[in-house]
Amino acid sequence: MLMGKLSELKSVIKGEMVDDTTRGQYEKSRRRKILFMLISGLALIVISMAVLGIGGIMISPLQVLETFLYKYFPGSFPPPEQAYYEVVIYGYRIPRILLGIMTGACLAVAGASMQGILKNPLADPFTLGLSSAASCGAGIGIVLGPMLFGSFYTTTYEFLGHYVSFQWIFMVLVAFMFGLASAMIIIMLTGKRAVSHSTLILTGVVVGYIFSAILSYLKYISDEAALKDLTLWLLGGMWGASWDAVVIVVPIGLIGIILMWRTAVDLNALSSGDDVAKNLGVKVSAVRKRIMILSALVTSACMAFTGIIGFVGLMAPHMVRMLIGNDNRYLIPASAIFGALILVSCDAIARYVIRPSELPVGIIMYLVGGVFFMFLIRKMRGGYDI
Repeated sequence: MLMGKLSELKSVIKGEMVDDTTRGQYEKSRRRKILFMLISGLALIVISMAVLGIGGIMISPLQVLETFLYKYFPGSFPPPEQAYYEVVIYGYRIPRILLGIMTGACLAVAGASMQGILKNPLADPFTLGLSSAASCGAGIGIVLGPMLFGSFYTTTYEFLGHYVSFQWIFMVLVAFMFGLASAMIIIMLTGKRAVSHSTLILTGVVVGYIFSAILSYLKYISDEAALKDLTLWLLGGMWGASWDAVVIVVPIGLIGIILMWRTAVDLNALSSGDDVAKNLGVKVSAVRKRIMILSALVTSACMAFTGIIGFVGLMAPHMVRMLIGNDNRYLIPASAIFGALILVSCDAIARYVIRPSELPVGIIMYLVGGVFFMFLIRKMRGGYDI
């Protein structure tokens, strides 16, 4: 009896004893969030497999399955109907879907994290001008790269069994530098004092306009070939998808997402205000800078290959927040899954609408995101925060 009382007292001191009702509610909420992530992850896998057959060459789900079975069990299953199905699926469709998954996840996590540190429901890499800055850097790589490096610009290096072009490495680095510059400008302009949501968004819009002006100048001075490449790239699409792109983007994206997810507890503390977070031991300024740098890194790495794709970082966190709440420990990974789901689905629509050609997925995202953005503005009328 005495040992039992001592054990109970020890648990109370450590904060481990909770009212049964409270504990039950917490466990129920936690299980619901985990179940939501599992269902979303399963949906992402199913949709990714389903859209493998969509494109200029339509392949039925049965033929996709036969292609997989024949590749891994050639002696047990017959070959697919057409021999080139394997080249289409493994050479083009799978890298494209993997790039879409990683891009959607990176943009969604960056959006969720930026909304957390800035306490602004409209913050994301697109609305705050970070995407414009990163695209400006990538545009410099497209237009000025060949002039600066000559034939060295097309040099390739072997990495993990794939050949990676110096062109892509240079574009990622320059895009990151410009995206980081944009983030630092916003921090300097708004970080010293409390600003309203509208002021912060306006600051991002102004910064985006500055980098858009630089990008417009690059379009003006570029030759016909570079102008065509730059214009096509700015529309936003998965044309740059290849195994080489996947080899570059996936490590950067995974590391960035994990590091942002590790700040989830700090982001939860920040939701109660800077003073409360500081009293809890959170280094508020350091967390904000870390999130901005990581957001710039993952956004720039993805956009160097995809061009400007907007609204994913705005839509995914809000949809997830409406379903499972604000706890960033679950919000960030769930947003990553949802962002990937949104972008892969929209890319499939872009490939299907005018097949055998395709629309830039950026156009689809502008349409879907614009409607969602208007929905948010309506929900926020009168100063209401989502």
